[in-house]
Amino acid sequence: MNYLKRSTLYLTHKKGQSLLLLLIMSAILVFVLSGIIIQNAAVSATNSVTKSAGTTISVSANRNKMFSKMRSSASKSKAKTITTPTVSNAKLKKAGSLSTVAYYNITNTASVNASSFDTVSTTTGSQGGGMMKGGASGASTGNITIDGVSSTKLTSSFISKEDKIVSGRNITTSDANSKNVVIEKELASSNGIKVGDKITVKMTTSGKKSIKLKVVGIYKAKSTSTSSMPGSDPSNTIYTSYTLPATITGTEGKSSTVTYTLSNSAKEKSTTKKIKSIINSSSFSVSSNDESYQQLLQPMKNVQAFAKKIVWLVAIAGTIILGLIIILSVRTRQREIGVLVSLGESKMHIIGQLFSELFVILIGAMVIALLLGNFVGNKVGNQLLAQQQTTSVTSTSGANGGPGGGGAPGSSQTGGGMRGGAMTTQSTTSSASKKALKTLNTSISPSSVIKLGGMGLVIIALAVCVSEISILRLRPKDILIGE
Repeated sequence: MNYLKRSTLYLTHKKGQSLLLLLIMSAILVFVLSGIIIQNAAVSATNSVTKSAGTTISVSANRNKMFSKMRSSASKSKAKTITTPTVSNAKLKKAGSLSTVAYYNITNTASVNASSFDTVSTTTGSQGGGMMKGGASGASTGNITIDGVSSTKLTSSFISKEDKIVSGRNITTSDANSKNVVIEKELASSNGIKVGDKITVKMTTSGKKSIKLKVVGIYKAKSTSTSSMPGSDPSNTIYTSYTLPATITGTEGKSSTVTYTLSNSAKEKSTTKKIKSIINSSSFSVSSNDESYQQLLQPMKNVQAFAKKIVWLVAIAGTIILGLIIILSVRTRQREIGVLVSLGESKMHIIGQLFSELFVILIGAMVIALLLGNFVGNKVGNQLLAQQQTTSVTSTSGANGGPGGGGAPGSSQTGGGMRGGAMTTQSTTSSASKKALKTLNTSISPSSVIKLGGMGLVIIALAVCVSEISILRLRPKDILIGE
């Protein structure tokens, strides 16, 4: 009788044992398939993260060079002055045209004095603030911060919702070379300023030239100042195009800071190298910030690693379990095997019969695994993802307890003028939390089915190989005499 036909007859005759093997094999394949589809979902999510994380590359003044020049000038004269270097906007825009850059934000800052309106002052230790008459500040430092940007929507304070437009519109690239501004709600309310009104500020340099600005939008700032220094309250920050502060400081056509946001975080190193080549100035440092990317990526890596462990552990355990079951089965089938060998059946055909029996069970187990695998993988994968994201956020919060870094003195990388560094870390964490995947998109693909079938064949092959040792040792004469 053909050994393939014998395997079919054995499975139908031993229904209880066949059902047990089917359940065991199904459980093994369900978890193997779950691991495979979780891995695939994590890989897909990782690819998505690299494009949506928003890794940034900042070009800002090299502080070491600035202080080195200051010390050098101080040795020749008694006056100590710090000069913030600038780079041409043409170079910054050239770097912004790189294919890996999604968008960029050029920033400039200037200090002026309020003229036609009063500033908002903060009194330390009191519940509220007050108004400070325009011009009540030092000769070189004004009480109003002019925060020039390419677009207010691209600043971290607006992205993180620390600031948001409540009336009018944002500053956009079309406002370049204009005197359009966006002012804070408290400043507007205190002075009765509305969208469309014009306000006047005075330069702090000699001559104190007046500049008329047109209010095109009003924003609301969530953060407050704990300092009583003039101009330190966030309400005294006025947003405008980056060209206006350059005009005030006499650096037309040049800027001190720019932030590039990448379309693909995986290209961070190569893009940084290209930007350095374009800027080509030792007075500037080019640094990347992929903290948000790493925060989003780490949970995906952990999920991938865990899913890989599931596949291997279940495969190894399944091989051992099936191997032991087959060995026990061989012991109960010794007389059957002895008779077949004594009748001239080769031991390889007997091993082939065992493999065929397991192969038929494998087909049935794969059908069950395909029905249950996606459900189990979805539950396990999303639970694991939630745990990993919680761990990642907790560890990041603990590591970032100190204040965040900034750029060059006077620059506005955070998009908030004098609101300073701590908000950078907070906004990065907040941005990562908002972009973090809440669920894994698990699905059974053709490649997953092929991998599952391959793993199943390997498992039953190894299990048969383990039991093969005892089959090859059997001698029909000894078996029949023992019986």
